[in-house]
Amino acid sequence: MGRIVLPVYTPYYIPNGNEVAVIETSRGTIRVQLAGKDAPVTAGNFIELAARGFYDKLKFHAHKPGSVVLGGCPTTRTLGPAQVDAAARGMIRGIHPGTGDARYTIVDEWETNPNNKHVLGSLCMAHKSEPNSGSCQFYFSLSEQPEFDEKFTVFGQVIEGIDTVQELGVGDAIKSIVIEGADEEALAEAISHELPRPKSPKEVLEELDREREERRKQAEADAAAGEEE
Repeated sequence: MGRIVLPVYTPYYIPNGNEVAVIETSRGTIRVQLAGKDAPVTAGNFIELAARGFYDKLKFHAHKPGSVVLGGCPTTRTLGPAQVDAAARGMIRGIHPGTGDARYTIVDEWETNPNNKHVLGSLCMAHKSEPNSGSCQFYFSLSEQPEFDEKFTVFGQVIEGIDTVQELGVGDAIKSIVIEGADEEALAEAISHELPRPKSPKEVLEELDREREERRKQAEADAAAGEEE
């Protein structure tokens, strides 16, 4: 079976720097000041996903005491708290919390963010081992963790509800995420666009064949031009 190739997505919404994410969880409310100016792609992506309702009913799927609590994986949407916990411990075959995505990726911004510091309450973009592989999963930092500063993009900071963040556990739910302070007209226009579609293995091979054919024709044209000279 071939590998699906996810497209790299650039959000249509450009943050104004005033956006605050109000995250309603089964443990309580968390308010996060988003770093839209420091990490516009990551924050813009999060804002668009929240506005689309993508995060509603997802569960937090990992909690590492003193380090991070992770959420935003779509594989948890239809699971109950006990099921998420069991799946996270490998007890449910075929369900792997932490492996889902939004069917696209975004670029990393930890290198360009001038304030990319992991402290208690930082909101950060999770990603796989490859560069630019973040998508929709995020985590809250539960302490200062400078070893993460040059690996993961920080795109927000908790301003209310840090006690709730520290109480979050595996299986706790995201009820909703509302974005305050956004340009509502621009955001509505942004989410009216269709999201990019992943390429199937067949499409990737066909694209490679077309590129090879174009290079072959260009090489023949260059050779013919050289002979004429």
